[in-house]
This record gives sequence, structure tokens and C-alpha cells, in this order.
Amino acid sequence: MLVLFETPAGFALFKVLDEGKLDKVDDLWKEFTTSDSARRVVELKAFNKFENTSDALSAATLIIDSKPSKGLRKFLQKHCEGETLAVADSKLGNAIKEKLKIDCVHNSAVMELMRGLRNQLTELITGLGAQDLGPMSLGLSHSLSRYKLKFSPEKVDTMIIQAIGLLDDLDKELNTYAMRVREWYGWHFPELTKIVTDNIQYAKVVKMMGNRANAVKIDFSEILSDEDVETQLKEAAVISMGTEVSDLDLLNIRELCDQVLALSEYRAQLYDYLKSRMNTIAPNLTALVGELVGARLIAHGGSLLNLAKQPGSTIQILGAEKALFRALKTKHSTPKYGLIYHASLIGKASQKHKGKISRSLAAKTALAIRYDALGDGEDNSIGTESRLKVSALQK
Repeated sequence: MLVLFETPAGFALFKVLDEGKLDKVDDLWKEFTTSDSARRVVELKAFNKFENTSDALSAATLIIDSKPSKGLRKFLQKHCEGETLAVADSKLGNAIKEKLKIDCVHNSAVMELMRGLRNQLTELITGLGAQDLGPMSLGLSHSLSRYKLKFSPEKVDTMIIQAIGLLDDLDKELNTYAMRVREWYGWHFPELTKIVTDNIQYAKVVKMMGNRANAVKIDFSEILSDEDVETQLKEAAVISMGTEVSDLDLLNIRELCDQVLALSEYRAQLYDYLKSRMNTIAPNLTALVGELVGARLIAHGGSLLNLAKQPGSTIQILGAEKALFRALKTKHSTPKYGLIYHASLIGKASQKHKGKISRSLAAKTALAIRYDALGDGEDNSIGTESRLKVSALQK
């Protein structure tokens, strides 16, 4: 029987010289108290050294996922023909048996043997000293930690949390800047506020028009799709009761309009990014409650995995914790919904059915989140199917 042992320097194959000693599991540790006694039990048959750190990192990440690397497969095919292989990971043993047709063993005796090998490793492998093994282990562990932090699927949802937080901040800033434009330009052309209600259109009109006296000779058709609104604007500009402003004032107002339009453009770009990330990481949650509500639920829960651990009743009132504790303290009715209230399915429901729809939607959302966080599929079939079932309750 051969033993596969993984080290930071490479893969080692040991030949078991006396398999009868494996029957006495409780006494096996005594055979590895000294290097001489250990050599009477096992001897090194082959050693496959890693070429560099990246090779070691690649092999280690695959081993963690219980998958043999290409180099390990070649190594075992060369030395394990007709032999039984003892492995420390049963899943890795199954993968080796499936791909290489090598019989693998994993039991308590093998684990005790592994502990003994680890104790006398530097003595059994020539050229691998304790002074070399320590730095190798440390370097590989650091590289592996950086790799897992960078590529771990559990960490990807932090991008969604940051994006939805920034999106909310942009909405606040955009609203503040847009209101400042209306207030500032309102001294010159107060009637425009009621004529153009959309903030972005207002900023575009102000930037194009400048002084209200220019309104008559400017074509606003690219900004204002409604001809009646454009006519009202031009008529109001002629009879406006606003004060006159200097060119310097208009220059600063236009620069503020540029800021509003730039923020609006960036917000649209950020929303597209968030939509793309949500459809990739949580497709079923997105199909059920939408990108924004789904992202806010993930952000409030801390991560998609944390959210998957919550029951439907918790997801239903997530975001309404203050109202819940206030209701419990004052013995009033508890809230029926939190962040999930902004989902389109609840918005479309009649007032008397909102509570029923929110309960059903929260239960379906909990299942969708668990499938996204823990399932292997990448489609949104469960979310789409659940959405149709909840929609049917409204009829």
C-alpha cells in the first residue's frame, strides 16, 4: 500500500513496509516516536516537488476542493499502478478513483499513519529540513489566504453591498444638488419649476437656456418631448417675474447643472453594474423582488450567506427592526413588512392583501436566497416560478 502525503514543497508517496502494524491503530503512534522506528514502517517511494509558488498554490486550491491537479494525476499514474493508495481526504480519494482507476483507502488507521508521517516528515524526506519547511508553509498559507480572499464566492457579494450603498448616497446627493439648482435658478425664472417637474430635464433646460431671454430662440425638442410644455416655457419666459442675474451667476449655475447631469449619468452606469452583479450572484432573488430590493436585503443581512440563514418571517420585516421593537414594547401590532415592501409584487397588491402577499413573498424569497447562496444552479427558474405563484394570489 502507498500513502499520499501533501507537503508545502510537493507531493510525497510513501510505501508501507509492514501493513500488519496498521491493524493496531491505538499503538501505531509508538512506531513514529523516532526516525529509525518510522523507517521500519514506511519508506519514501517518490517525491513530486512543486516548481514554484504559483504551482504550489494551484495544487493546494484544488486539493482544498478535493480535486487532483494535473501534476498530481501524472505523478500517481506513474507510481501507483496496481497499488492501493491511502489518502487523508475521502472526497479526494473518490475523485482519484473515478479519474485514475486507483483504489483509495481512508480510515482511522490511515489518519493515524498521516499523523505519524507529519511528526517525522523532515527525517523521512531527504533534503527537506525543518528550517525549509517552516518558511514554505508560511509562504503557501499567505498566498492561499490572498487567493481565497480574492476569489472566494462568499466575498463577491461585498461588491453588491458597496454598490447599493453608493447608489443610495448618489440619490441623496443628486436630490440635494437638483433642489439647489431649482432654488438658485428660481430667483431668475421661478415659473420654470412648475413647468418642468423632472430634475434632470430641469438641469438640461437651465444649462441650454442660461438667461431666460434666450428661451424664445432655443429649440427644446431634444429635452422636452411634449410640445405643450415647450410652448408654456417660452411664454412664461417672456412674462416672468424673476430677477435679473449676471453672467457670472449663470456660469456657476450651469456648472452646478453639469454636476447634476454627471451624477445622473454615473448613477445610471452604477445601476447597470448592480443589475449585472445581482443577476450573476443572486438571479432567483432578483427575479422575485428586483435588483434594488434584493441588493438592500443582502446589504442589510451582511452577506448573501448570512441572509440565507434567516427564516422567511425575519426576511419579511428586515429593515423594520425599530418599528418591531417599538410595537413589542408598547404592545401594539407588529409591522407586516420592511425592505420587502418596495417589491413590485407588494406595490401592485390592494391594501387589504398587502400583508398576505408580503408573508407569501417573504417565504418564497427565503427559498430563492438559499438556492442562490448554496445551490449549484445559475438560472433564475425558481425565482421566476415563485413570482408567478405569488402573482396568482393577487387574483
